[in-house]
Amino acid sequence: MNKNHYCVIMAGGVGERFWPISKVARPKQFIDILGTGQTLAQQTFERLSRFCPKENILIVINEQYRSLVNEQLPQLPDENILCEPARRNTAPCIAYACHKIAVKNPNAVVLTAPSDHVILKEDAFIEAAEITMKAASENHWLLTMGIAPSRPETGYGYIKYRDGSNPIPDMPQIYKVSNFTEKPNIEIAKQFLASGDYLWNAGIFIWSIPSILEALQRHLPEINELFDQIKSTYYTSDEKTAIQRAYAESRSISIDYGVMEKADNAYVLKTDFGWSDLGTWGSLYAHLKKNGNLNVIFGDNVLEYDTMQCLVQVPNEKLVVLQGLEGYVIVENEGVLLICKKDEEKRLREVINEIRLRGGERYL
Repeated sequence: MNKNHYCVIMAGGVGERFWPISKVARPKQFIDILGTGQTLAQQTFERLSRFCPKENILIVINEQYRSLVNEQLPQLPDENILCEPARRNTAPCIAYACHKIAVKNPNAVVLTAPSDHVILKEDAFIEAAEITMKAASENHWLLTMGIAPSRPETGYGYIKYRDGSNPIPDMPQIYKVSNFTEKPNIEIAKQFLASGDYLWNAGIFIWSIPSILEALQRHLPEINELFDQIKSTYYTSDEKTAIQRAYAESRSISIDYGVMEKADNAYVLKTDFGWSDLGTWGSLYAHLKKNGNLNVIFGDNVLEYDTMQCLVQVPNEKLVVLQGLEGYVIVENEGVLLICKKDEEKRLREVINEIRLRGGERYL
């Protein structure tokens, strides 16, 4: 494997949209939510280790999840577990990780990926990773991966690419980015799909250390300086204190908005590796095997009558009888029972906010 290849796993989210299975104490990336025997974070680590030396894989988490990482990824050395004292979105997370990598290997090429995505075609993903890492090592580019859309999805960001502007002959699927668009409404999403000029933004980024540090300095200089000025503390006992100071002063901003949307050297690889941003119960339902009634059932004692297109996740020891339901999510976990329509699950955030207002933090 190439010793200059590094990967950063972003695992700091709380996964509210998978409540009540995903809770603040153990969010979805640390749960075997697909029933595979591995958590999403473990799957991500194993996938990345197929093309990146394991010692070059870092994970960025909130401080409160260190014990979960130690438990689930014991092969990670302490210096590769980057603990954020506060949530500041992806730009500070990436700045921290890339400045730390730069201290050890200024020639590194880094792939940054979320910890909670589904990738069904791993061989295709590995190929895409190798193509983009090679491109990043040979060019001063900021690369991302774009997925050809199969439906007018309103839950994903989009990338418009300039068809026909392939930068180099031997990489025909890499295009110059025209612009990024945040999650559109349904009418705009339909227009994007019909045009054929847009890709789903998979939130996976690839760049060399010189390229990303220059981009951070150009587009987010105040954040870049916070993590550059403390580089002497990386890999020392002073790192934790320095990072606490940096995060206290850093604003919250995504790498998409802060850098990629402003950069004139952003490129996208058009690819398809069975990707899904596993963001909702509905997206989980779409990726799991259904029974004859198109239901997805987790639970040993579930009886279903005239019930179709439902996702059910309940304790094995509980007998659950369902009759006359269609298109519902039914989930029970640790004293919480959720019953909601799949097509209205976006209201979960309203519910969670209401629970907080009522002092129900123990349920979250």
